[in-house]
Amino acid sequence: MSMSSKLAILGGEKIRLAPFLHRETMRDDEKAAAMKVLDSDKLSSFIGSAGPMFHGGHFIQTFEQECCNAFEAKHAVSVNSWTSGLVAAIGAVGVEPGDEVICSPFTMSASATCALFYGGIPVFADIDPVTYCLSPASIERCITPRTKAIVVVHLFGHAADMDAILEIARPRGIFVIEDAAQAPGVTYKGRKVGSIGDIGGFSLNYHKHIHTGEGGVIVTNSDELAHRCRLIRNHGENANGDLEGTAISNTIGGNYRLTELQAAIGSAQLNRLNGYLQLRQELAGFVSQQLRDLPGLSVQPTQPSHAHYCYPIRFDADRLGISRSLFAKAVNAELPTPNGIESTPLTAGYVKPLYFSPVYQRQIAIGTKGFPFNFNANVRYDYSPGICPVAERAYSDELLLSALIREPLTKPDMQDFVDAIRKVVEHVDDLKAAFGELSMHEGDVVTPVDIAAGVVSTS
Repeated sequence: MSMSSKLAILGGEKIRLAPFLHRETMRDDEKAAAMKVLDSDKLSSFIGSAGPMFHGGHFIQTFEQECCNAFEAKHAVSVNSWTSGLVAAIGAVGVEPGDEVICSPFTMSASATCALFYGGIPVFADIDPVTYCLSPASIERCITPRTKAIVVVHLFGHAADMDAILEIARPRGIFVIEDAAQAPGVTYKGRKVGSIGDIGGFSLNYHKHIHTGEGGVIVTNSDELAHRCRLIRNHGENANGDLEGTAISNTIGGNYRLTELQAAIGSAQLNRLNGYLQLRQELAGFVSQQLRDLPGLSVQPTQPSHAHYCYPIRFDADRLGISRSLFAKAVNAELPTPNGIESTPLTAGYVKPLYFSPVYQRQIAIGTKGFPFNFNANVRYDYSPGICPVAERAYSDELLLSALIREPLTKPDMQDFVDAIRKVVEHVDDLKAAFGELSMHEGDVVTPVDIAAGVVSTS
């Protein structure tokens, strides 16, 4: 279609009418794996007391060994969600009431609330404006004598600056926990993320690269941290016989166990991970090459390893003269009506910075008296607007996200996506003329979370 045609949002023809194909995640391999478990008649083989079955059954142990191999870690511990994994990791490194845990404000809530389960206090460092991962300089400014751990999020599949973060943490004895939920299989300077810090892990939630519906995997090279995680996963207080001869006298645990059925499906999924990552790298590189010179838009520099869970674009409203929301709506109008997150070409923003949540604004997490925020009597925690300006700008003004950089889409699909963006950029003056003042002041944040919750329509 000619780039001189009228914008679809103004009544012109769309760039594309055919729907984008959905991901197909359950195939013959998963079905065969599930049947093996069903035929065994053992959907779970865990027992919450000392003995061989404390560590799960055949499919759990097979999947965990495969994860050790895939993510280059000495230990892998499967859990029923990555939220449970984060809680277990915080417990394993020994966070206690009043300890501070440095977190990203620009991520899923559990990456910070995991600290609260043990009475730890989230302290929010700002993000890097290019990677959207924690800024090492901001981390350093947040450190106090009470800092126990840093939760590093490899956001959208881009690895954080781990060398700089470890240089800050190691001399101070601060634990580094890697939240690689969106970055399975990604390497940082030749090392697999998740196992670079003290402990890390991945999500197996249904919209991740590999999934078991719900689930997660903890990875670590530490025997002691792995042991603690296994105890926390499976009612550790009931496994005292397993503790003799260790430095651990007792560990309170819960039921964070994955099932045999999920583990078998996870093994089948894991086999396709490298192919998914290679395709997403190719699609992202194709899109970046064509968008990098467009005015008002900035893409991430090409990385040798990137999972591309989502594809971020930085939007400059001042340069283009329209709101981010209007730009996204105009691009989406050029493409087929989406049916959910994964077929939505562009969303405006990501999560609201976590410290705007009532738990931080009111500083009441457990009980009604302000615990754990009041544990350190002479310390007052600041969660006011402005503490993480880069994250706030990304949320309110700058970040566009696309979920189209994924399997089974192809470069011709990406070409339609690029053509839609290019068409809107080239006809931005038509939008200004049609929408007037509204072109810069429309409600601007329409996030993937909003779409998933049904808060906004994707049409």
